[in-house]
Amino acid sequence: MNDFDLLFTRLSRSTFRSRFRLGTRERQYCWDKGAQVIDQHAADFVAKRLAPARPANDGKQTPMRGHPVFIAQHATATCCRGCLAKWHHIPEGQALSPEQQHYVVAVIHHWLVIQMNKAV
Repeated sequence: MNDFDLLFTRLSRSTFRSRFRLGTRERQYCWDKGAQVIDQHAADFVAKRLAPARPANDGKQTPMRGHPVFIAQHATATCCRGCLAKWHHIPEGQALSPEQQHYVVAVIHHWLVIQMNKAV
């Protein structure tokens, strides 16, 4: 059992979270860019949009489409500080530590790997 099994089991029980999938374009983007670049994009998005104690437009800062990481954030409840508090027990109102940012990127990466390994 890996570190994320319990989390992903809980997420799979959410009708909202479990409806997210990568489309053909997002899958191709991941193949074209590679995991290292996608992880860097995720780290940048997390640092700019999620890490501040009070992110701008919190609750609406993550688009629903446009980048594989955005889709992954909604699927994994790493899209806003409220979802991080509810699903990941990371409190609101304080900046994310480097370790917490790394955790969020790892969750996103894990979901993307699962999606990329699914048959189309």
